[in-house]
Amino acid sequence: MELHLNRVDYLQVGVTSQKTMKLLPASGRRTTQKVVIGDQDGVVTCFGIKKGEAVPVFKTLPGPKISRLELGGAVGTPQEKIFISVGSEVRGFTKKGKQFLSFETNLMESIRALYVSGADLFLCASYIYNHYCDCKDQDYYLSSDKINDIICLPVEKVGKITPVLACQDRVLRILKGSDLLYEVEVPGVPQVLALNNGNGGDSGEELVYGTSDGKIGLVQITQSSPLHRWEVSNEKKRGGVLCVDYYDVLGDGVKELLVGRDDGMVEIYGFDNNSEPVLRYEHTLSESITSIQGGCVGKEGYDEILTATYTGWVMALTTEQVQREPGACEDVKINQEMQNKISNMRAELDQLQLKVLHEREKYHQSAHSSGAVSAMPVFSVNDKFTLNRDDASYSLTLEVQTAIDNVLLQSDVPIDLLDVDKNSAVVSFSGCDAGNGNFLLATYRCQANTTRLELKIRSIEGQHGTLQAYITPRLQPKTCQVHQYQIKPLSLHQRTHVIDNNRPVNSLTLTGQFSFAEIHSWVVFCLPEVPDKVPIGDSVTFYFQNTFLDTQLECTYRKGEGTFKSDNISTISILKDVLTKEATKRKINLNISYDVNEESVNYTLKLIHPKLEYQLLLAKKVHLIDALKELQVYEGNVDFLIPEYRSILEEADSLLEEYKKQPAHLERLYGMITDLFIDKFKFKGTNVKTKVPLLLEILDNYDPTSLAEFFDSA
Repeated sequence: MELHLNRVDYLQVGVTSQKTMKLLPASGRRTTQKVVIGDQDGVVTCFGIKKGEAVPVFKTLPGPKISRLELGGAVGTPQEKIFISVGSEVRGFTKKGKQFLSFETNLMESIRALYVSGADLFLCASYIYNHYCDCKDQDYYLSSDKINDIICLPVEKVGKITPVLACQDRVLRILKGSDLLYEVEVPGVPQVLALNNGNGGDSGEELVYGTSDGKIGLVQITQSSPLHRWEVSNEKKRGGVLCVDYYDVLGDGVKELLVGRDDGMVEIYGFDNNSEPVLRYEHTLSESITSIQGGCVGKEGYDEILTATYTGWVMALTTEQVQREPGACEDVKINQEMQNKISNMRAELDQLQLKVLHEREKYHQSAHSSGAVSAMPVFSVNDKFTLNRDDASYSLTLEVQTAIDNVLLQSDVPIDLLDVDKNSAVVSFSGCDAGNGNFLLATYRCQANTTRLELKIRSIEGQHGTLQAYITPRLQPKTCQVHQYQIKPLSLHQRTHVIDNNRPVNSLTLTGQFSFAEIHSWVVFCLPEVPDKVPIGDSVTFYFQNTFLDTQLECTYRKGEGTFKSDNISTISILKDVLTKEATKRKINLNISYDVNEESVNYTLKLIHPKLEYQLLLAKKVHLIDALKELQVYEGNVDFLIPEYRSILEEADSLLEEYKKQPAHLERLYGMITDLFIDKFKFKGTNVKTKVPLLLEILDNYDPTSLAEFFDSA
């Protein structure tokens, strides 16, 4: 069944956080529902829609930022009590706006995630989980990494309380009381959890998760082990999943899966005969979607998908036909309701224009007076700096509550800026003095009404520093916010939970008078995705995979000792240099021992080989395109060319596009092989930098056998 939805904007509140909008249950079938939303100004707004206009039910006074909003009530009754988390406090309101609960928890940090089930309240700060029943403390758990979301399996189906934590280290943690029952590894960082079909499925054990890199999956949480049912990969490179819901939009008796992403994409998935999700509808909004709900809000009898965006817009995709295209000779007839709406909007627009003129005059007068005081306008920035596994690049997403004028990027380490299809900003580069540690200065000038900018960068392992973004919105007086992002020495490594133990590995062992907290801080400095908090216990092991080369790293450390194993000798070399420098800063003596496996160098070269061969072939094809096009013009046709050259001409556009998207890719691979060569002999105490030109000559006439022989004989 074809789905046609029309966009309707209802109203705008303040900047919103993830999962802060809900629909109150309707009192009967097909009666319209009320919307309740909390914003970062601390205001809870409840409204309904009457004749196309938002009519407020209640609105609370401003206060601290609202981080979550959930509905609750006694099990088996309509869930119409409103619960919000503000700092470390939970407040409860009736559907009429009367406050009935103000519960100050014993959490030292602000609440990040909240879930309500009957008399049970589940709360999470950054690392701490607390379970309360009737506001009395029941269970407590300290997670080893940050908690992004929490949910509890339905007690009425499962028969007991089973909380599930979505954690930053790509794991779902299943709890039983205050203890960890087991962990479920998922393919990305889980950002959001929801019960399958809104009720956990037939068994009540099924959960849907959405990840920061855009994947969606269904997992069944049994008492002993998880069962992965399905997974939707992010082939179209869309944004991370921020919110999900279930609602029967098609009216076929089966609830569809509604997904909201941080790049503004709304998706509706139906299910085939095997209960596998199939994309049925998609719609793009210009800003990230923080909440999504299915229901009936605007007009009785018409279902809609209600969304809340980061800047506070509440808008719907409704099944009601909002406008009809007239025929060639057809008169357009507008009903009275629409005429009233247009005249009201015109009157409101005139009033706003007069108000703007008045305020502008007032501002100019005060700005030129002798006692003028300039106040800096405050604006919120929603930013995300994440490593993409697919292309080993970092995505920097900047979202501002008002239109962005320009963004200036400055870096003190060499990085490449990659093309982003969704990015319409004009980029210009300024000259940099690399001698003073300034490697990049780029300005992105945004088009009018751009509130979200997505950038892609690729770093070089071994070089660490800071990337700074200077964000200037279209506000008066001109003001700018600076955000800093750390480029770590092993920046292209990503946390994983399983490694291949059959690979040849090099090891580095450090011993000395250092504490567990000190060596942990050094690992945090070197590698991404390591929690800042010192792990629980006497020792810890982390596994990593290089997203560019697929090499791996194992880090095991405790007080006074650290062991690092990798199949890439360059990774060990970088760790040795950085860890030694960090220990020297703190005046700690380190005893360093290493074990180099000669086979690992050839193994790494084999991993590089397919990538290098592909890039050399791509470069060769791109260099031939101009000459072949000239031949085509001169000869009139290309029938006389061999099939290989004909296919190059046919694929010319896609080849050029791919080559443009991967600047300096070949140079990067050359650099990695050169580092591998230098590092191999560095551990033997030999300096082979004079032989690098010879190595580059071999790479220009690349042959894997001669390269391996050069590595062995040098």
